[in-house]
Amino acid sequence: MDKLRDKVNKGNKKNKSRDKVNTANETNKSYDKADAVNETNKPYDKADAANETNKPYDKADAVNETNKPYDKADAVNETNKPYDKADAVNETNKPYDKADAVNETNKVDITDYPLYKMSIKNNHKHPIKVSIVMPTYNKYHQTSLSLYGLSKQTFPHAEYEVILVDDASSDNTSNILKEVDVPFKFKYIQMKQNKGRSSVRNIGINHAEGDLLIFLDGEMLAPPVFIENHYKHHMHESNLVVTGAMHYEGVYTFIMPDYNKDQMAHLKELIGRDPEYRRLYENYEQTKQHSNVPCPLVTKEDIDTNRFQRLSFPNRYFLNSGLKHFGERLEGFTLPYIAFLSGNVSVRKANLKKSGLFDETFIGYGAEDWELGYRLYKNGVQFVLDPSTVAYHQEHGISKRKVKEQWGNHYRFVNKHPHIDVLILSLEWKELPFMHMHKTLVEYNQLEERFPGEYNEFKHAFRVMLFRIIEYLNNGQPVTKLYDLPGGSEERIKIIQQFETLRPRGFDYLASSFEQIYYL
Repeated sequence: MDKLRDKVNKGNKKNKSRDKVNTANETNKSYDKADAVNETNKPYDKADAANETNKPYDKADAVNETNKPYDKADAVNETNKPYDKADAVNETNKPYDKADAVNETNKVDITDYPLYKMSIKNNHKHPIKVSIVMPTYNKYHQTSLSLYGLSKQTFPHAEYEVILVDDASSDNTSNILKEVDVPFKFKYIQMKQNKGRSSVRNIGINHAEGDLLIFLDGEMLAPPVFIENHYKHHMHESNLVVTGAMHYEGVYTFIMPDYNKDQMAHLKELIGRDPEYRRLYENYEQTKQHSNVPCPLVTKEDIDTNRFQRLSFPNRYFLNSGLKHFGERLEGFTLPYIAFLSGNVSVRKANLKKSGLFDETFIGYGAEDWELGYRLYKNGVQFVLDPSTVAYHQEHGISKRKVKEQWGNHYRFVNKHPHIDVLILSLEWKELPFMHMHKTLVEYNQLEERFPGEYNEFKHAFRVMLFRIIEYLNNGQPVTKLYDLPGGSEERIKIIQQFETLRPRGFDYLASSFEQIYYL
């Protein structure tokens, strides 16, 4: 879109998708399309997308695996009680009691399923409070650093688990299980064939023991207080979605061979902040013609000392597009579900059980997280933005393939929920900010309330045009003549008459939005 997150090619009238983040710095989404279907979350990339990934998700293969109900045994007894640091003394940040864990922490339990194989390290019996579900696809180098960051959390190590779902990577991701030395329960799920981000996240959910789930993309680098800051919101409230994705931070941890010119220029600018990073970059410049592998910049020691932040940068696209005006809880905002960005978001398992899991008909990049967020929103979940839950997205190459995928998934979204509070997102194609969309939706709803039974032709035309924007983009056809009627037709005359009364009655945003798409 996620989700409207990327620019559409300039040839298409500067049509932009959801994330200027993903075009400029290639930001938000997180388990990138490289991750998603060879491809592809949100957002997913040239290097990643080269491998075979865009094949359709075979539901028959996933029977009894991805959509089966959560096992109540997973929601172990202590998952809902507050996190009391005082109670956690002697077990918080050290490995589970070694006396109790003899012969446990060093062995790996392996279970073979039809669609995947799951290996578990540190398979202790301590109740798990938080499950982190991390999908990954061909992001071996970044994922290794991400797991290291998660091993440094202030949250008690015995009380969280990380479920890394490898969507049939063709790089060295399978080596991670034997290479990492982590203090938490670690579940490595290796898919036997690529299934896409929705499917692999659902598999991770089904194996989650914690009552609280954090969705985190495989290349996200989490600060030490990351889990603790997510968890504190859910301690006393059971109906929340908490996101750090709106306060996006990117970081260059490697020099990737598939960076585009803009990324290389941006990295070169950041390199000047640190002599050692500049030296590594200059060495790379001298030898790059002989190498097609990532060049490391950030080390584990850099993570420990926060030195890596010298190569980080903020991107506040969502906030600057209007969300910052509504506060931490988005009070009064009519589109809160867009805060459900699966690269960094938390929600209780019970809320997912009520609203349903990720829709696996969404293939490739975009919209599958917004669609789930919309269902949660309709079930009354409160959305919370918290900058203290931010994680750093490790940058990688940008795929051009995801542009078509995002419109395809957005088309599925509006087909599934053809409601005005979903259709209104089509206006982002016109580069209108979220504040403008919000005010347009507010005025549309006021029009319904103040003038019931009136403006029928206008409202119908507006909804149809919003839908057709996405339909035309999905079909690759020019976005023009969205509601083409003969000049003297009765319906056309009524629409124009009704439109001309909007501004005198105070519906300025609605009139503006209609005008921008009616006369294309």
